Amino acid sequence: MWLRLAGCVCVTAACGGLGFMKARQWREHRGQLEQLRKMIYLLRGEILYGRAPLSEALERAGKKSDGPLAGWFCRTAERLRRQEGEGFPSVWQEELDRQAKKLLLSRRELQELKDFGQHLGYLDLELQERTIALYLEQLDMAIGFYREHESERMRMCASLGIMGGLFLAVILC
Repeated sequence: MWLRLAGCVCVTAACGGLGFMKARQWREHRGQLEQLRKMIYLLRGEILYGRAPLSEALERAGKKSDGPLAGWFCRTAERLRRQEGEGFPSVWQEELDRQAKKLLLSRRELQELKDFGQHLGYLDLELQERTIALYLEQLDMAIGFYREHESERMRMCASLGIMGGLFLAVILC
């Protein structure tokens, strides 16, 4: 009897913990999008006002931030500086593919980021500015969506985790 009760409590606690973990991931996802927006603003400033080449702009933006996105910017800048005959879009995409597992971005967001890199590498200054503005607009919409739905999603994840645990506990006992 006590063993069953302890098992039910463990199952409920584990499922509840999973729900709270998913809720935390939602908040971290939004935070990572906000960090990406900040880094794109830094990149924009370096390109438009500092007139820095793309490799220097990426490196400076990466050094002013932290986390997996900053490392990705710095590694991309390093590969561009080495000039191994690869164009910017291919370096951007390869480094993004290497980093994708550490990022909390969805497939659609990763594809938008890849597309951003494809368009950023080939354009003159005016078109780069427009490309950056368009991508920042996409980021703002995504961040707005996550902010708008954050509280309800976090409550839902936590509730479903606990309720799922209770459901399993009732079925198992």
